[in-house]
Amino acid sequence: GSPDMRVPIAHALAWPERLPSGARTLDLFETARLDFEPPDRARFPCLDLAYRALEAGGTASTILNAANEVAVAAFLDGRLAFGAIAPTVQAVLDAVPGQAADALETVLAADRAARQAAQARVAA
Repeated sequence: GSPDMRVPIAHALAWPERLPSGARTLDLFETARLDFEPPDRARFPCLDLAYRALEAGGTASTILNAANEVAVAAFLDGRLAFGAIAPTVQAVLDAVPGQAADALETVLAADRAARQAAQARVAA
């Protein structure tokens, strides 16, 4: 069937409890066949950035997340074009050095540095 957002929306609204969503239960026997294809990395450039952060380890995923949150918020506020989200995240990943995530303060400092770098890039 068609994608149905009722389940994730009900889950988000009721967390940590559950609400009935009205969506049908997925029956894999009825579905019979699922097709999976590799993602279009040109169309979804942030996927490669996420893999890059995963491979780098340490605070790289924190930097990626913080930059993405700032860029998406700027897009939603009309201050950044949708197509500028990935380049903003990439620029922040390039600019903010990753470190071992061995202490909470290190992770929080990486988050702050990434948010500042992303905000500066959005404002430029």
